[in-house]
Amino acid sequence: MQCLSHPFLATLVGDVTVHPVALADADLLRQCKLQHTRRSGPGGQHRNKVETAVVLTHIATGIRAEASERRSQAANRKVAIFRLRLSLALGHRAPALPSGSASNLWKTRCSSGRIAINPQHADFPLLLAEIMDQLESTGADVKAVAKHFQCTTSQLVKFLKLEPRAFQWLNTQRVGCGLGALK
Repeated sequence: MQCLSHPFLATLVGDVTVHPVALADADLLRQCKLQHTRRSGPGGQHRNKVETAVVLTHIATGIRAEASERRSQAANRKVAIFRLRLSLALGHRAPALPSGSASNLWKTRCSSGRIAINPQHADFPLLLAEIMDQLESTGADVKAVAKHFQCTTSQLVKFLKLEPRAFQWLNTQRVGCGLGALK
């Protein structure tokens, strides 16, 4: 049941189409507009005097992420890059891999039907992007996507619940397709 419609956007690296989440930090930053600004937050005497806040905008998609809770610009840049990767995983679709071809990263993270990942781990956005692309291509068919990634349906749903926006998107798509929302 294919009821979703979303333009497939991707980055070409050599002859291979790559989701922007999979790019190295330097390559991803080349595709972004980087702004430094002042925000309220930690910093004591330096509060509102030093531009430690970082705002990243992915130029091709318009997807933004920012961080200002750390005292240093470098630390905020690192947090903003992670948040941008998460937002790109959620809001930017790339063509899904053909059936039966989960990435090597997935194969290392999924064993005996169980998915092992912390949502703060650097690999999380890439795994999320891969699942979201597959869900998009199957019309939010959770069972088919779980089979594709060789995990249980409950493990897939549990994984999506680690990022509430992903789980909300899934339920919105399912209801739009006439399927029941998952709990």
